[in-house]
Amino acid sequence: MSELRQPAPAPANDRETAATRDDKLELRLWLRLLTCSSLIEQNVRTALRERFDTTLPRFDLLAQLDRAPDGLTMSELSARMMVSNGNITGLTDRLVEEGLVKRTPSARDRRSSHVSLTPAGKKAFDAMTPEHEGWIDAMMAGLSRQDMQQLFLLLGKLKQSVHQNAVEPNKGEKV
Repeated sequence: MSELRQPAPAPANDRETAATRDDKLELRLWLRLLTCSSLIEQNVRTALRERFDTTLPRFDLLAQLDRAPDGLTMSELSARMMVSNGNITGLTDRLVEEGLVKRTPSARDRRSSHVSLTPAGKKAFDAMTPEHEGWIDAMMAGLSRQDMQQLFLLLGKLKQSVHQNAVEPNKGEKV
């Protein structure tokens, strides 16, 4: 299994270290979440590029299709990956050219098509998943199972709070 590199110490100018103890706890927590997310993503992007010569968006698209054996429409892929249809179209075009995914016209709507993994795409994705899982496990190794369960529950509470208290852009008011 491929090893992840030890991350360099956090730069003195990252989001989190820019906050001071005088800053509100809410701000410091948000910056810590951003820092952790960025560090994990950076490690996974680097490992995918170095080990499989691929990108995180390509891996993510293959992962979505792996979970949907009957395929997904471009709109479904876009919604699941939280990116624009234009981003999905370009990415899908390249994966079709490489023979990793295929497009099949929709039986219900001729304007739409379903995208699914080809056998080559399934084989490529299946080769990446155990290593990807190992990378994530390695990055979480400093946490006990109990720590991870507690963090998972707390982040779930945060997610619910964000949904319930979302602000309306430019007005600073709840939606």
